[in-house]
Amino acid sequence: MAGSFSAEAAGSLSAEAAGSRSARAADSLSPRSSGSPRDWAELLRISAPASVPGDLLAGAAAAGLRPNTRTALATLSSLFLYEAGMALNDWADRDIDALERPHRPLPSGRITPTAALAAAGGLTAAGLAFAAAAGRPALVTGTALAATVWAYDLYLKNTPAGPAAMACARTLDLLQGAIATTAPDASTAPAARRALPSAALLGAHTFTVTTVSRRETQGSSTALPLLSLAIITALSHAAGARFPSRGPHASRTPGRAETVTARTSATAPTTITSLLAAGYAATAARPLLVAALNPSPYFLQRAVGGGIRAMIPLQATLAARAGAPVIGSTVLALIPVARRLSRKVSPT
Repeated sequence: MAGSFSAEAAGSLSAEAAGSRSARAADSLSPRSSGSPRDWAELLRISAPASVPGDLLAGAAAAGLRPNTRTALATLSSLFLYEAGMALNDWADRDIDALERPHRPLPSGRITPTAALAAAGGLTAAGLAFAAAAGRPALVTGTALAATVWAYDLYLKNTPAGPAAMACARTLDLLQGAIATTAPDASTAPAARRALPSAALLGAHTFTVTTVSRRETQGSSTALPLLSLAIITALSHAAGARFPSRGPHASRTPGRAETVTARTSATAPTTITSLLAAGYAATAARPLLVAALNPSPYFLQRAVGGGIRAMIPLQATLAARAGAPVIGSTVLALIPVARRLSRKVSPT
């Protein structure tokens, strides 16, 4: 999630800075600039993908399905596509980062642009291969997800459509959990419809975090984090509210071991769902409140990082409200992983 290009900053560059950047660019073409494991971990932001498995688990739960082998394959697909987007993001932003984030692996010359672009292509191919292994419907969704990722990084990111494109990617990822988990001989449409409300909530959260991220290198007014705080509060209430009926199509059918027992009426929110929703709100809201008091780049970046980490308790909330607290607990187990990795590599 990189900030938009600043023309004013570009105009203030001195000739010496421009020459230094040219030297770094020349050095980045050197075969020696293949990057260390630490450099690649920074490029791929290895702490951020901890928020990906919960998308698919929450999607399966929202559809009334138990995760299976196809869910695991689709999760691997999404992880590869997510990392492809990270590599492609830095390749597309290498000139902007030379101004705003010269310490990043590409502008600093630690990894070549060619290597980053090749990594993005290879990771995308691997992601689509895993999606294909999960079944044809999963491949269709995975292809749409990959196309959204590439369109965002190459064309849409710095346009008004940028946050919507990123929200679309997360929405597709949660729907992928419902689609890939569906039995091969069943239609995926009912599962996708049941998962759509949860996907919309996750998409709204993603839209909010992405909107904040567009100002994380320049700073903003107090209005942006305050508005985001209000949206997060509304989303936490919606996520902890009653889950809509799944209807008779969710009933157990002989030979369908994946399907969970039917729920023909709305499920009242439980204590665990309310607690998870509160945890989601606290994770996202605390850094936003600080950013509202001081909307500088540093605190906006922390707010974006908090928004990324908050996806995990949001996914757990969506699973729990669908009547799958065990899946929700499994998703929560990813929080220590994300926290530990974020101490080593920033997710933004």
